[in-house]
Amino acid sequence: MSERSMHMPAESRGEAPGRGRLKGRRVLVVGGGQMDIGDADTPIGNGRAMSVLFAREGASVAVADRDLASAEASVALIGSEHESAHAFAIAADASKDDDVTRMVGEAELAMGAIDGLVLNVGIGAGGPWLSGTTPEQWDRVFAVNIRSHMLTVRTALPKMPDGSSIVFVSSVAGLKPGSRLPAYDASKAAIAGLCRHVALEGERRAIRANVIAPGLMDTSIGRLASRGRPGREKTPVPLGRQGTGWETAYAALFLLSEESAYITGQVIAVDGGLSALR
Repeated sequence: MSERSMHMPAESRGEAPGRGRLKGRRVLVVGGGQMDIGDADTPIGNGRAMSVLFAREGASVAVADRDLASAEASVALIGSEHESAHAFAIAADASKDDDVTRMVGEAELAMGAIDGLVLNVGIGAGGPWLSGTTPEQWDRVFAVNIRSHMLTVRTALPKMPDGSSIVFVSSVAGLKPGSRLPAYDASKAAIAGLCRHVALEGERRAIRANVIAPGLMDTSIGRLASRGRPGREKTPVPLGRQGTGWETAYAALFLLSEESAYITGQVIAVDGGLSALR
């Protein structure tokens, strides 16, 4: 494997200093905890990396997760970097309307408003192929992977200030088949359609909405997926390696910041070239 293909700058390792790119922003990260898969050395996941990076870059951060302890662990990691950072945990199941209403209300009350919203909730379920998928599993995946996003944006969007930004976290599985889980692939593809509608609703107030589609990432969820499908580890990623949660986080940081003020309704793949070159 070439030296170039294993290029891992400080940003990819989560070691770059903050540069104040989100100073003054108030960001709600839905799915800001991390799945525990029983490994002692699991790399940081997308949700936790985003929560930590946004705070490092100067934002106030509400970390929401179905698992309160996991959200609190993300907040503790933020506090270990910056004692003065404004970050707090919220317990909420984003697939439940009442939880979403409470979650958004708590975040607004604590931060004054929400001008950055990241939707990082998603599950996979069922056996491989359509033959291994039950209607119940299909409905559960769609309830978490797309209904939760709709509920959250429906609640938050009317209250978000002009110039706010919304980031949906999807997957390269929504761009090309490969997970072998049809409900997962279909629900992730649906996120792009929802995003475009949200961008349309937000355009008059310059509220932007975009999608990040991570590829093969070395996170707890990624390692769990590899347990079920070991061949995943051999996928020929053009840049020669799996991505990190920090690389997802930096893409989200860009889309939340004013650096992307003229970008809306787009899907950005963070996949080492997998969807475009393979």
